[in-house]
Amino acid sequence: MAHFRLLGIVTVVILVLDQATKLYVDAHFELYESVPVIPEWFHLTYIRNQGAAFGILSNSSLRVPFFITVAVIALLVILWYLRQLRADQHLGAFSLALIFAGALDNLIDRVRLGEVIDFLDVFWKHHHWPAFNVADSAICVGVTLMIWEVWQEERRVHREKQQGPRE
Repeated sequence: MAHFRLLGIVTVVILVLDQATKLYVDAHFELYESVPVIPEWFHLTYIRNQGAAFGILSNSSLRVPFFITVAVIALLVILWYLRQLRADQHLGAFSLALIFAGALDNLIDRVRLGEVIDFLDVFWKHHHWPAFNVADSAICVGVTLMIWEVWQEERRVHREKQQGPRE
């Protein structure tokens, strides 16, 4: 039950942060307007992404139903995985909560707008990362933490096998 309480808290925090920043950018920026925060490294640039990461499927007529279906399935799978965690797997619960919150938040944009508002624009010289948002950041951090959690869990299981059965 504690994992679901954490899920609720993380989801509310990410939803508020992401939707508030998107509303701010939408109200105060013109589409494609870019404002330097750290010149030659980080700008706030207002774009609307019709596709997935890196604009994948942005020109497909099936993109909105496809992305909504994938997001709903992902949310259900995350809820199922959350139920499978042991009570002591706090990092796993937190990482799943971040992924869930980010996926839900981008789903809200897709249902509401048919696309996702992105505005965090990171680059270095000619190397440009596609613009993203708070929800995307939550997903990336969540996936990174989940990889770390899986690696730690594999190490724990390996140590237990090395130690043999306890008497």
